[in-house]
Amino acid sequence: MDKNLAENSGSFVHRDEPKNAGDTPHSPPKADPKPDGDTAKAEPPAPTVHHGGNREEKEEAVECPLPSLEKVSEDIDQLLVTLQWNHDDDKDSNKGNAERNIEIPGFVERYLDLVEEKIVKYDTGEGKAKWVEVVEEDSWLLETVHRISKLMNLLTHHNEPKEGNNGQRDSLVNRIGSIQQRAMSYLEEDFRLLMEESRNPTELDPGGNNQNNNNDSKGKQVASEQQDVQDHDHQQPESETTFPGYPEEAIASLRKIAAEMLSGGYESECCQVYIISRRNAFEEILQKLGLERISIDEMVQKVQWETLARDMIPAWINTFKQCAAVYFPGERRLAETVFADNPSVAAGLYSSLSRGVVIQLLNFAEGGAMTKRAGEKLFKLLDMYETLRDVIPKLDGLFPEESVEELKTEMNLAKLRLGEAAISIFCDLENSIKSETAKTAVPGGAVHPLTRYIMNYLNIAGDYKETLEQVFKEYSKIERADSTSNARHENGGVWDKGASSPFTAQVMRVMELLDASLDGKARLYRDVSLSNFFMMNNGRYILQKIKGSHEMSQVMGDTWCRKKSSELRTYHKNYQRETWNRVLACLNQEGLNVNGKVYKPALKERFKSFNAMFDEIHRTQSTWVVKDEQLQSELRVSVSSVVIPAYRSFIGRFSQYLDPGRQTEKYIKYQAEDIETYIDELFDGKPHQSIARRKT
Repeated sequence: MDKNLAENSGSFVHRDEPKNAGDTPHSPPKADPKPDGDTAKAEPPAPTVHHGGNREEKEEAVECPLPSLEKVSEDIDQLLVTLQWNHDDDKDSNKGNAERNIEIPGFVERYLDLVEEKIVKYDTGEGKAKWVEVVEEDSWLLETVHRISKLMNLLTHHNEPKEGNNGQRDSLVNRIGSIQQRAMSYLEEDFRLLMEESRNPTELDPGGNNQNNNNDSKGKQVASEQQDVQDHDHQQPESETTFPGYPEEAIASLRKIAAEMLSGGYESECCQVYIISRRNAFEEILQKLGLERISIDEMVQKVQWETLARDMIPAWINTFKQCAAVYFPGERRLAETVFADNPSVAAGLYSSLSRGVVIQLLNFAEGGAMTKRAGEKLFKLLDMYETLRDVIPKLDGLFPEESVEELKTEMNLAKLRLGEAAISIFCDLENSIKSETAKTAVPGGAVHPLTRYIMNYLNIAGDYKETLEQVFKEYSKIERADSTSNARHENGGVWDKGASSPFTAQVMRVMELLDASLDGKARLYRDVSLSNFFMMNNGRYILQKIKGSHEMSQVMGDTWCRKKSSELRTYHKNYQRETWNRVLACLNQEGLNVNGKVYKPALKERFKSFNAMFDEIHRTQSTWVVKDEQLQSELRVSVSSVVIPAYRSFIGRFSQYLDPGRQTEKYIKYQAEDIETYIDELFDGKPHQSIARRKT
């Protein structure tokens, strides 16, 4: 175990050469034992082995063929085994290398000469083909780098040799280092080419992703939601197998090269090539998915919301989902495979690459949350919120343990800001209602634009019910901007006593404000009938919208729906009373009999009054607007059910008291069938020609 290498060096001498290892013709010249006149004691010469024979035999030995690269490589391998054995033995015995006088065999220089000669050909472009074009060359380069790196490592890890050999050893180490650097440069270039040129183009579009699929707001995608989920489930396994798109042969080569570069001390060079290549590839992927690199300031100040909503936010959502489902897992597998021998390096590279992408995605989310508040932005912001909410639980399986908590914190912060923006926008519905102070009544008692806006808004919000409830619960303690609203909450207003959640309470508050606003707008009509008609029309629209949304029906509850239906019946009765009771009064027989006989002048006046009133109602209320066909039909039926029987009975009893001919035609303008026809022309929003003109 304690024998020095010089005593065993004979095993490395070329078999045909009768000299010892220190005297090979390929050894470097001995260092001058007395440099610069130094009178220090010269180091004793290396031990020699005496052989029989004369001068002629020595000359023949000098002239024998030089060992080949293959043969010298075998000798180097044998030397490395011995050096490693000695090194391990010293470590086990805790002796260190102090007692060893390492003497390097001459064939090391021969080996370096041959390697250098071949690398020179690479430098001139004569010998180095692209990786995998000549498998033997690839293997030779890897084996050579392995030998040189190991030789370099073992030599530099031994203690300094005895004084006198420092110059020789340092020169050898420097030469090995130079050759190693040149060989590594070729490995580095091969590594780069494999990273860039071996990629399968399909990695840019795994599974046929489309940035416009499955990303629109829920209000516009409900019909296709189930099919989209099925398509995604079908495509995802294919995506996982095609990304990141390197063939197995390339992966195997990358792994071998990476292992040699890292073991040889070229970790930074290898990692730099890897991270640059994959970062560029990821940039291409993000561009393919439609995600633009944009700063928060540009997003907030320069980009139009229409562009964000139509193009950029859907692309961001799709990109985030694809990264979580396909790209990040693929990148992690790639790093762990290429750097399988160095898990910590693989984790660091993957973490650096993926973190850069995540930060870019989170910056976009921050920009979205910082855009100017507007009602139309709510649902896109909620789409972004949901994306982050759904991705965060998956982070544990996507990122190393040491970095996952930090990323979770940053993602939760971005989600928090999106939630704050969403609450601010939704609560601003109150201000939308309060700021609608127009003093002009809507023509024809139609559904007010504010009613349509609020109810359509709430209808879409119903698609986000669970998300909004989650957001409102998270931010239930946020102080509301409207101090009067706060006061109402604190006083326990009727509207929130039955609220099951902060979101429900807010929706009820909005509905209460809308009802109050409509009540004020109804007072703008001078005609009481039209005022009731307006409230009935708008109330019916509100109720239908609530009932048409399963989610909003749950929010408002059956009690609210029954109450609203009762209000509508009241408005209906009020309308009918204000409009048609006066008409029905004309058909009342009271006051027509005088002394047991029909008083003709009074009868004629009744017919004239009925004709005038009905003509006026038809002329006016045919311009009133009811877009709800069911309500329109119900109104016409209800009017017909009270007017037509009364009119038919009246003319059946009193028409005989009018003289036949012109007098009858003058006072009895309508038959019962005519009344029914004209009632069916009411509430369609179209001005009709006067009945009197049609008769002439």
